[in-house]
Amino acid sequence: MMKAVSFLLHLGFLFTFAQGSSRSIIPQPQPLTSFNINKTQNAGSCSYTVSIQTSCSSPRYTRDQISIAFGDAYGNQVYAPRIDDPYSRTFESCSTDTFKISGPCTYQICYVYLYRSGYDGWKTEAVTIYGHYTKAVTFYYNSFIPNGVWYGFNQCNGAAASSTSSM
Repeated sequence: MMKAVSFLLHLGFLFTFAQGSSRSIIPQPQPLTSFNINKTQNAGSCSYTVSIQTSCSSPRYTRDQISIAFGDAYGNQVYAPRIDDPYSRTFESCSTDTFKISGPCTYQICYVYLYRSGYDGWKTEAVTIYGHYTKAVTFYYNSFIPNGVWYGFNQCNGAAASSTSSM
């Protein structure tokens, strides 16, 4: 009887441990207060298509100023200071907006940050970046973009991407 109880306790421990280690880790966007924009790199010889999906739980529209910066692990950065245009109905809730952005050629895109300045608020669902020489990459936000701070993802595994300047 004691062996059976001991066996069940061990089995329960193993099951609990296996459950804990099998959870998927979904990256969440993070604020980056010390993010540096490399404005001199935007001489641009490559073109990118950026598709931004606004959440259905976002305000109906936003008049906020929206900027984007993305790049690779080698310090190549693409920066667009204003992608918003309230007169053309960009970033309305439940919509997807597509932008053509020129910038330096990059290797595989591994980080993206959005910057919002204003009072309306804006909830982004996802950002997908297509480049001529890179595979398309999607970053899933599903969150409100905070005001006055770069907010996004760095999946470059500690490379140079996060060390590039403030807006």
